[in-house]
Amino acid sequence: MTNELIFICGFIVFIMLMLAIDLGIFTRSNKPVGIKQAAIMSGVWVALALGFYLLIYNYGHLLHNVDSFAVLQQKNLDNFHKLKLNPVDFEGSLALYRKNLALEFITGYVVEYALSVDNIFVMVLIFSAFSVEPKYYHKVLVWGIIGAVIMRFIFIFVGAALIDNFHWVLHIFGAFLVYTGVMMFVNRNQEEHIDPQNHKVVKFASRYFGVHPKFEGSKFFIKQNGKKLMTPLFLVLLIIEFTDVIFAVDSIPAIFSVTKDPYLVFFSNIFAILGLRSMFFLLVNIIEKFHYLKVGLSALLVFIGLKMLGGHYAEQWGFTTMHSLIVIVGILTVSVAASLAFPKAKTVQKHH
Repeated sequence: MTNELIFICGFIVFIMLMLAIDLGIFTRSNKPVGIKQAAIMSGVWVALALGFYLLIYNYGHLLHNVDSFAVLQQKNLDNFHKLKLNPVDFEGSLALYRKNLALEFITGYVVEYALSVDNIFVMVLIFSAFSVEPKYYHKVLVWGIIGAVIMRFIFIFVGAALIDNFHWVLHIFGAFLVYTGVMMFVNRNQEEHIDPQNHKVVKFASRYFGVHPKFEGSKFFIKQNGKKLMTPLFLVLLIIEFTDVIFAVDSIPAIFSVTKDPYLVFFSNIFAILGLRSMFFLLVNIIEKFHYLKVGLSALLVFIGLKMLGGHYAEQWGFTTMHSLIVIVGILTVSVAASLAFPKAKTVQKHH
């Protein structure tokens, strides 16, 4: 059994254990998740991500079983790290490699966490459109995340195989991210709307499966006249899964701009997804206050896309992962600060 397989299996077991505890403890009561609980949950997931950063920083070489300079050099080439390794100083080169892995992980995590905020805007719309009671949000999101972990695993390793065999795919990813960023900026003020009756997922489910017309508490399925029917709550879960697939098309190429190591892409992606649920409950009532965030996210996507397109020039100019992290954090900080400093003017209705 390879080290990579041990790492990935251990990581998935850890995720499933955390989600099982989460689902068992918090979903039984079917109570809305409060701000305090959401803040604690967010803090726990961020702390776990930082703990994983330290694990990679100190033991990252074990991930790919780097036990000689030849293996280290090969991994440096395979994953396009572009590190200046010293053949006469294996320990020093190994420390540089671990430090770089840790930096790539945390940068990818910040990128994915930031892009997840846009997902929250859509989740709020979905729950509102289907009139889901707040006490059922948590159950839907936990099961949604389990599905997202499986789909991201497939997407990331397929993407890594494409990049490994067709390096020019990175330029397609880059162009796509620039286009997405520009379109996000152009459409930033458009009112988004979800029609529950005419949504593609609802139409598909209604055509091929039995759908119950009304909610039945927290149940996803009910039996009626010996037939198993899906409830509107399960339809909401399917729509959230469908939405995550669409968001993955943006976010996964974005992390490949930071690191080409598929394991780091997976780890950073999943940690951000796990934190998304608690961040949803933290921001659900105040998300509209961050009205410049979409501008920030569009700038972030354009920056990442341009970096992918001009990767060779970025390296020549000495543009490192640390520089990318500084730019990314800077964009997000400015967009949040601008939202708070210049709040959206409230529309006042005049009475005659």
